[in-house]
Amino acid sequence: MGMYEVLMVLFAFGTFLLALLALVMKMINRK
Repeated sequence: MGMYEVLMVLFAFGTFLLALLALVMKMINRK
């Protein structure tokens, strides 16, 4: 695996985590 591939995977995973966190915050604020 090259450095570029590792960075792309980390970027995709980080974006997924941010989206999940935003969704959780919306659920908490709705209550």
